[in-house]
Amino acid sequence: MSEPSAVSPRRRMSKQQRHTQLLQVARELIRDAGTGEFTLARLADRAGVTKPLVYDHFGDRDGVLTELYREFEARQRETLRTALGETEPDLPTVADLVAGAYIDCCLAEGRELADVVAALTGSATLTRLRQEAETAYLDMCRAALTPLAGPIDTAGLQAIVGAGDALARSALDERISPERARDALARVVTAVATENRHPTSEETP
Repeated sequence: MSEPSAVSPRRRMSKQQRHTQLLQVARELIRDAGTGEFTLARLADRAGVTKPLVYDHFGDRDGVLTELYREFEARQRETLRTALGETEPDLPTVADLVAGAYIDCCLAEGRELADVVAALTGSATLTRLRQEAETAYLDMCRAALTPLAGPIDTAGLQAIVGAGDALARSALDERISPERARDALARVVTAVATENRHPTSEETP
């Protein structure tokens, strides 16, 4: 017997509402059983809709996983954008916000995100999406940090992503606490931002 969807299948929905519902149900399925057991047939069954409707929305299994990944990246950027807009800009605060947005969003997605990425590994679409998402996130970091610390090179910015991914994995595996992960990444952000910073005349002893 299939499990009931969080949203009643009898309710008439717009195409966008149905699309949103299907993505939510897909997240539930992956949370319950991982991507190894995820199929469009199971998605249709859990959501209480026909398989052709699911195929119409996503095309294939990778289409669902790709959209789940795209949603995560959009939430991560929005989290950082909102946080930056609600604080007075200074380097320690911005470094904490950049680190917090990265780690907290990864932890909020939990194993589901890791499963989605693993399932799409080798996909040209995922490679393109990750590159686009990384560029968009790091452009936001550059825009927030440059007025406070001066120009930041691309390699330094990419180090933030590498460190963030590693620290988020460690926190998910409970090898370190989320607080330690945020603090460590904030230190990386600060180091990257100040790497090429030269002291002004006022700062010179």
